[in-house]
Amino acid sequence: FPRRLKGCPVWQNGLRCRGSCGLYSGPKTIREAPMPMLRSCLLIFALLAPLGAQARSDRAGVFDYYVMALSWSPNWCELTGDARRSPQCDAGAGHGWILHGLWPQYARGYPSYCKTGQRAPSRAQTGDMADIMGTGGLAWHQWKKHGVCSGLSAEDYFALSREAYARVTRPEVFRKLDREIALPAAVVEEAFIKANPKITAEGLTITCKRGHIQEVRVCLSRDLEFMTCGEDLRRDCSLDDALFTPLR
Repeated sequence: FPRRLKGCPVWQNGLRCRGSCGLYSGPKTIREAPMPMLRSCLLIFALLAPLGAQARSDRAGVFDYYVMALSWSPNWCELTGDARRSPQCDAGAGHGWILHGLWPQYARGYPSYCKTGQRAPSRAQTGDMADIMGTGGLAWHQWKKHGVCSGLSAEDYFALSREAYARVTRPEVFRKLDREIALPAAVVEEAFIKANPKITAEGLTITCKRGHIQEVRVCLSRDLEFMTCGEDLRRDCSLDDALFTPLR
């Protein structure tokens, strides 16, 4: 990239920009401009930033630990599933804490859509996960985005996901609700820790969405041992009146 903007910190590909900038190649200035050039610089940077992200190619099997996300199905149905007419939300479906996914995770950030030589799962394989994931469609999406980064075959990834799901005791108290309630998100965290003494407050996080309890995310080693989550994950929902809807 032969041209750059003079007088500012390096961003990417030699681009520089701040206040009044000079665009030049070598020692000879091509053009001088006042502050409007700053906006142009920012636009160029925004266009080039994705190229930098693409340069980091996530590799299958290269990650530090797993995050297992458990979603409270009735709340998902209330916010999203009903509008999609998902069979997961049918009356009598009885889904409580479903497995949203088992996600390979870096110490900070996570890989996704990795290139893999593993064969994609069959419809029968994804359909077999509906008992703990709600629908086979979710199982397919999780494989496509996260499973391919595990370095495992689809069969082994789904087997590991099922094993991880079985390792966490889901508190029965939530299945006994007969009406919508509002509760502090911290109550959900405390219930999971009480039901799973090996999980610490630093080893899980509670998320909320549009005023509802959304997920419990549990951090697991590659051997599925409970562990402390990375700092970028430890952001608990702070609501004192998060909504929690009963089973369908």
